[in-house]
Amino acid sequence: MSQSSLNRRLTQLFGILLGIGIAVWLLRGFGLITFIPGGIIWLLLLGAIAVGILGYVQKTWWRF
Repeated sequence: MSQSSLNRRLTQLFGILLGIGIAVWLLRGFGLITFIPGGIIWLLLLGAIAVGILGYVQKTWWRF
């Protein structure tokens, strides 16, 4: 897998995790899905941040 392909996949994963995390957070705030614990939402958002940082590091620092 080339570097640009990996970076594109990491960027897509970042967007998906962030989008799902925000959507679940908003729907839970409106009271539509109250059965999802807050820890799951935090895991989604923190996972998105971790993937975003990994994508940035992969793009700028790894020179393979």
